[in-house]
Amino acid sequence: MRGTVLVAGMGLIGGSLAKAIKAAHPQAEIIGYDIREDEVGLAEALNIIDKKAESFQQGAEQADLIVLAVPVLQTEKLINELAEFTLKEEVIITDTGSTKKRIMSCAAILEDRQITFIGGHPMAGSHKSGVAAAKELLFENAFYLLTPGEGANEKQIAVLKKWLQGTKAKIIEISADDHDRLTGVVSHFPHVIAASLVHQARKYNNSNSLISRLAAGGFRDLTRIASSNPEMWKDISLHNKDVLLTLLHDWKIEMERVIEVLEEESEPLLFDYFNEAKEFRDDLPAKAMGAIPSFYDLYVDVPDYPGVISEVTAYLAEERISITNIRIMETREDVYGVLVISFQNERDRKRAQQCIEKQTNYDLFLA
Repeated sequence: MRGTVLVAGMGLIGGSLAKAIKAAHPQAEIIGYDIREDEVGLAEALNIIDKKAESFQQGAEQADLIVLAVPVLQTEKLINELAEFTLKEEVIITDTGSTKKRIMSCAAILEDRQITFIGGHPMAGSHKSGVAAAKELLFENAFYLLTPGEGANEKQIAVLKKWLQGTKAKIIEISADDHDRLTGVVSHFPHVIAASLVHQARKYNNSNSLISRLAAGGFRDLTRIASSNPEMWKDISLHNKDVLLTLLHDWKIEMERVIEVLEEESEPLLFDYFNEAKEFRDDLPAKAMGAIPSFYDLYVDVPDYPGVISEVTAYLAEERISITNIRIMETREDVYGVLVISFQNERDRKRAQQCIEKQTNYDLFLA
């Protein structure tokens, strides 16, 4: 497709979308905008964008597609600004926010002016941030949810999907209400629970510092999403407050039931509680990407001798396999392997597994 695309927000998501759009539509012009001059300058230097906008208004008024890849509260602010600009008649505006109901309500101001807004949420991310971490295939096989406004017609939705075809994502249309309920259950609520578990461990660590050492194993993996951007999760929690409050009240009832079962020392009920959870969890898709970014970890049961870690990483380096993290596990209850290597995607993890199996007789396990 030909045309001009403005990507407002030169972070991981905005940069990756810019790369994906350019890959599928090389004749399109990609303009970048960000209040952080260093990020938009880096995006231009890395050829992620063709040029940077002189201002948000200047970039928006020449765009055929406007992508708001900024935090949800900032998205509302930019929508209100867009309503005052002189935009192209056929322009399509979309966003990448993790909540949709409030954003779609805010976007009504655009629809009142006959401007097309289609909410969007690419459900992919990375352990890295910033435009330097942008990847063309960040969204490959991930769900990309669209929440069209009442003013959007099928032709406009089809045009947006064509612009996004370079993401190679699984695009699904859904209502804003359903979006917030679903992502509340499988993304927003788990982040709150992970943070609460960490707070509880921190509290107990004040009286026994061994807690933080023992938490270096499975507990650290269980709560790793608690390391997400606190500013972003503050905004998401406020945007999806009603859904989160309902889920937290339900969680409170669930925990009260667990307390009752424990006090009763009911072995059958406890077994059923853990067994039903295990069965549902085991039936979840193992390789599909969901609402929370996947972690591609490989557990390697290495022997304890000097230089073994550099030996393993040298094998991977020879095959030009990039790793995102590596660590030694001291506590391994319910977790196999003493060396944990993290990768950017499933392909790299599979290649690493084959490489290490070819070079050694170490036991390897996937999380």
